[in-house]
Amino acid sequence: MSASLPPSPGTMATFAQLLSSTRRGARLARLLAAAQLRAWDLSPDVTGRAKQIVAELAANSALHGRVQGRDFRLALTLDTTTGLLRIAVTDAKGGRLPVVPTGSATYDETGRGLLLVGALADRWGTEPRPPGGKTVWAEVSPVALPASRLHT
Repeated sequence: MSASLPPSPGTMATFAQLLSSTRRGARLARLLAAAQLRAWDLSPDVTGRAKQIVAELAANSALHGRVQGRDFRLALTLDTTTGLLRIAVTDAKGGRLPVVPTGSATYDETGRGLLLVGALADRWGTEPRPPGGKTVWAEVSPVALPASRLHT
């Protein structure tokens, strides 16, 4: 089931979709996000960054956050006043929250997706979702913030 509301002046426009925690679900998340971003007519900069962030977060959810028989949720929220876009991917696997690799781990073949998210997003972070699960979110602003991007 998909929920998409047209933006009203000074409001939040939202899109949310449950997807299977599979590679196919991650691919569908990217395609649905791209379609919604086109419908919202965002700048090419915001759209490009957002599509890559969705791709990374959805792939991570399908790979690392998968719980047999449970879906993950993609949510996009656009503040139509400021143009701030929030991307959130919620999966069913709680426990350890994701962390950005440091030191020699940055040279591994995998595990650099959050480095990419951090480079593309103005802010990103994680939230536990009791009783089990987590949300990884990222915000993309139409005006790039200074190098002091926050991870919270």
